[in-house]
Amino acid sequence: MRGRRVAVTGIGVVASCGMGADAFWDGLLAEPPDGPRRMDDFDPGAWFSTKEARRIDRFAQFAVAAAAMALDDAGPVGADPDRSGVIIGSGVGGLETLEKQIVICHTKGPDRVSPFLVPMMMANRGAASVSMRFGWRGPCETPVTACAAGTHAIGNAARLVASGMLDAALTGGSEAALTPTGIAGFTNMTALSSSGVSRPFDVRRDGFVIAEGGAVVVLEALDAARARGARIYGEVLGAASTADAYHITAPEPDGGGAVRCMELALADAELGVSEIRQINGHGTATPLNDAAEAAAIAKVFGTPGPPVTSTKGVTGHALGAAGALEAVAVLLSIDRRLIPPTAGLDHVDPDVSLDLVRGEPRPWEPGPTLSNSFGFGGHNGCLVIAPVED
Repeated sequence: MRGRRVAVTGIGVVASCGMGADAFWDGLLAEPPDGPRRMDDFDPGAWFSTKEARRIDRFAQFAVAAAAMALDDAGPVGADPDRSGVIIGSGVGGLETLEKQIVICHTKGPDRVSPFLVPMMMANRGAASVSMRFGWRGPCETPVTACAAGTHAIGNAARLVASGMLDAALTGGSEAALTPTGIAGFTNMTALSSSGVSRPFDVRRDGFVIAEGGAVVVLEALDAARARGARIYGEVLGAASTADAYHITAPEPDGGGAVRCMELALADAELGVSEIRQINGHGTATPLNDAAEAAAIAKVFGTPGPPVTSTKGVTGHALGAAGALEAVAVLLSIDRRLIPPTAGLDHVDPDVSLDLVRGEPRPWEPGPTLSNSFGFGGHNGCLVIAPVED
């Protein structure tokens, strides 16, 4: 990633396995529940008045909450608001609001539809709400690239900081699509696990477990972060984006698009394959995705290659927020010097010849890590995140 080095100085996370960095990390090492990963204990009252909460969709509430946590964690960034941007992705946006208002329209008539429908349902509401809440007036954008949105957001934000267009960015992803219609849609396309268990790379995998949540990180120019004495979790070394141009939901069987994306991310980071010390896989636990991703990783890195984990065994699949949650998992893995295991992986698919981390967390010497996200529509995104070295 040419230009200035880009540091991560703050982490905010809202997930079913834990809110806040410490609780989230503990959750990644714990036994997950079965079924959809709902945020049952999320209280918007910690960030919004009752009136405000009624006028902002759940996915945008997650974005604001995660951003507030990230800024609290980062401390006083001190960047010029005109040079501070917000890039937060979402795959679906305000589905909960849209679904409720459609019912109202059909049962009570169009005159009863909320005037707040459009600003609540639009996918950019999360980023817009964060920008307004904190007064950051630089670019405010929302990648809407399905399950790669969070990863694309972080990669795009890092480029803006590296290029000098921004001095700081709040970036990540947010999603709240656990509505009756949303779940029915994924169920009827046979994407969801019928067992309610997420089993990435397991021979018994039968689909993903849907999740909601959000994650936001603070990015700054490394020199500025050091100058203010900030805690630095790591740096973004590289990012890449490609398209399969193959099928609206299925990945290329040979993982060609994923291969190109991983290779471009490594080139952007100016790293060779032997320098990658961990891969946080997309690992959704769907039969086609895991097979294609495993084949792609093997093509790029050989077998067994670097250690591979899928944190979706715990978090479930949070769609547009997934890549951001996984970037946070990588940063905490670097900080805690452990690779979290792939929950639900008891019987490795014999066609997968990777070094899969399972059973127990694995101690490691932190180094450059690749985080993969592959979404419906053939959207591929990869990040390279590493400890900061002089």
